[in-house]
Amino acid sequence: MPNSKPSWQEQGDGAASELLVRRKARADILEYANAIEVPGRPQGDDPDADDEQFEPVETALAAHHRLILRRVDETSLTPHGRLMIFTPPGAGKSTYASVVFPSRYLGAVAGRRLILASYGDALANRMGRRTRSIIRQPRYHGIWSAALTSGAQAAHAFTLTNGSEYLVCGMLAGVTGHRANGVVIDDPIKGREQANSAVVRDKVFDAYEDDLKTRLAPGGWIVLIQTRWHEDDLAGRILPTGWNGESGHLLCRDGNVWEVLCLQARCETDSDPLGRAPGEYVWPEWFTLKHWAQFEGNPRTWASLYQQLPVPPEGDLFRPEAIVPIDILPTSGIDWVRGWDLASIEGDGDYTAGAKLGRLADGRYVIGDVIRGQWGPDRRDAVISGTTALDGARIRISLPQDPGQAGKTQVLYLTRELAGYRVVSSPETGDKVTRAEPFAAQVNAGNVLMVRADWNPALVSELRAFPYGAHDDQADALSRAFAQLIVRRPLRISDAALTAV
Repeated sequence: MPNSKPSWQEQGDGAASELLVRRKARADILEYANAIEVPGRPQGDDPDADDEQFEPVETALAAHHRLILRRVDETSLTPHGRLMIFTPPGAGKSTYASVVFPSRYLGAVAGRRLILASYGDALANRMGRRTRSIIRQPRYHGIWSAALTSGAQAAHAFTLTNGSEYLVCGMLAGVTGHRANGVVIDDPIKGREQANSAVVRDKVFDAYEDDLKTRLAPGGWIVLIQTRWHEDDLAGRILPTGWNGESGHLLCRDGNVWEVLCLQARCETDSDPLGRAPGEYVWPEWFTLKHWAQFEGNPRTWASLYQQLPVPPEGDLFRPEAIVPIDILPTSGIDWVRGWDLASIEGDGDYTAGAKLGRLADGRYVIGDVIRGQWGPDRRDAVISGTTALDGARIRISLPQDPGQAGKTQVLYLTRELAGYRVVSSPETGDKVTRAEPFAAQVNAGNVLMVRADWNPALVSELRAFPYGAHDDQADALSRAFAQLIVRRPLRISDAALTAV
């Protein structure tokens, strides 16, 4: 009867092969990802069950997975490293950046501490369980000589025998009392409903600033992984003003240089980190053109979740590419109105904007000037007075009247300050979109001109994003000016103006 046991030579070859696998895994993160069993879907019916039964992932490492693993690993080795990763849903970003990478990071060096945060505890815990399942694999122990400690093995918080520690949490749960060498933030906002809530966006940003960043040890690194739901989401508040899908090392508004990996479903930039040509799709080995086609028909969803540009490039309500730029204004025959949209917080929050819009003799319209700033009440009122004086008495002024007595008092004060000028005021009626639609119709028909000036890019960007962008002050001011221009009746002086006179 033949001997079914492997011979000593076969055993030796197997041991040597295993040692080679371990040595390569310790030296290179891609070799490590190939050496372990990467957990995919849970085997059971309950995705929240605290167990270790996962199906292995169905696909091999794709080009974008290798890129993500490399960049996350390099960021974790860079003092004050900063990395943003934007990918379409289903592209496997979390599997590799938030599950495979943490397991390696914790095992490779003793005493490391890592925090992973997501929009909710449940999602964060699911990723923690998958990471924990890797650490429990026999090969993991063979690679790193590390395992889970007996006293701390919960999915949301566990420690390794080499002293490394891991903690997961919801973005808004708070992590006071814990310190970390690095933070991974994966999907900080749950979905469209939360993304459309300014209150939720503010809370997420405050949690990032006040909770997560303050937990970093000196030189700590941050990786932010998400799809772009809204222009004003967490990534949107950090990215440079005017960002339009570029990848690379970018100086951002927080003063840090972030590496940005913007992996669009269909490449439409010349800075694609995968080196794709325009029109090429990501992960063609897995996603067919038919898969992408079902999403391309919804411009808003396609632009935000799949192209990482939360507003369709051609615009939503406004089509600003239809605005005709001009260098010189006609010398006469223009009926001007300066519309204002008011705010009152110095250096923060909404903007005060004053947009000068004129109607030409041939029925077209021209945007002659836009002034905009985050000013407190005193500075704002001084800017309005100074701008009105520069505009001159021939230009009408249209002010919004906020509800209640405070709004009436504000308009009364401003109108008195602008005595001698043609001032009208009115409450805002209807929602912002309804008020903007008449002017948007003129823009989209090509009936609006714009004087070339340094305020053009910010205006075009805002109109393109309206009403889903971070700000709408310039659009509101233009809508107000347009509404006054098309009023075909003699100017009626408000009660406030009469009082001022």
